[in-house]
Amino acid sequence: MVADALAAARRVVPRLAARAGEHDRAGTFPVADFADLRQEQLFGLLVPQRLGGRGAGFADYAEVAYELARGNGATALVFNMHASVTGALGAVDDDLAEAMGLPDEALAARDQLLADAAAGSWYAVAMSERGAGSRLSQLSTVYHRVDGGYQIKGAKAFCSGAGHASGYLVAARHADDQSVVSQFLVPADTPGLRVEQSWDSLGMRATCSHDLHLDVTVGQRTLLGGVEGLALVVAQLMPHWMVASYAAVYAGVARAAVDAAVEHLTERGLTHLPAVRARIGRADAAAAAALLTVREAARRVDAEPGDPATNQWVWRAKLVAGGTAAEVASSMLEAAGTSATRRGHPLERLYRDARCGALHPPTSDVCADWLGVATIGGDPDRDGSAPRW
Repeated sequence: MVADALAAARRVVPRLAARAGEHDRAGTFPVADFADLRQEQLFGLLVPQRLGGRGAGFADYAEVAYELARGNGATALVFNMHASVTGALGAVDDDLAEAMGLPDEALAARDQLLADAAAGSWYAVAMSERGAGSRLSQLSTVYHRVDGGYQIKGAKAFCSGAGHASGYLVAARHADDQSVVSQFLVPADTPGLRVEQSWDSLGMRATCSHDLHLDVTVGQRTLLGGVEGLALVVAQLMPHWMVASYAAVYAGVARAAVDAAVEHLTERGLTHLPAVRARIGRADAAAAAALLTVREAARRVDAEPGDPATNQWVWRAKLVAGGTAAEVASSMLEAAGTSATRRGHPLERLYRDARCGALHPPTSDVCADWLGVATIGGDPDRDGSAPRW
């Protein structure tokens, strides 16, 4: 079933690529892309087979995301957000659930969310905030208990797929105890949930990462895990979904830039130039190295999740992929020349999309600092100058 998913991703890539330019120029959401993903049953990629999904692991996800990004990085990036939700939920097996003290009713709610994803629902992530970024401990969105559930108030930024998702993973701090950070899966049709059309960015324009405003009351079943305060715990247990899942997308964007440059230069009869060939050769090697780094991190995540050595590879993957995408796209644009900088040219779009890789949280500077602390023998989750989460 997992091999079928990779084949399905490769089938849709030409269609994603054909639509990418139009959605980038207009800043519109690629609705048809997500219809294709639903048709190919990719929303259930990380859902256990017992719930109707494909039962894929993190390494399988990385391969699918890489392929999708070769078609449209924005589509792959939104898909990554959905995968981070279903992947984290699907990874909570019976032993981990027992260790975390998750109640049976919360596990039943989890299974329903995953089964819905296998049937075609998809989820967005509403975590980042203006002024706080993605640091969970700094969030201003708060919640408190009410009869039958919770009231959540706040505003989120950079919510990829806002206005199109079936539901939103919302992180919020307890109003009376700000050390308690919880996550809720808020259905898209919940009264008091409003999308502000705020996204007009340099790159990844088709993600429609608008602001999300919340003044909602939700039921108890929306609290993920059924236990308050799990958000920071999950971030520590599964950093790959908050760090390295982006890496596969930007490794795909880097390869797409090489492919677009080769096509452009071949059409113009410039591939005989030694300087052009050298640029292509270096870009090819860099893109291949980034993909190998992502694959090694993903392999280790599946084999030894949470292991310190695994986590180092997780952070390496994000750092390498984000930096490589920007460097490769820049070099390929320079090799292609001024004609490739015109609005609407694939390389122009890929250059802007690639530049976002180093900026996605955790940024390349944060990744490098984390790795530096780890390399000199410190605790990178605690010894930094600012809270990681």
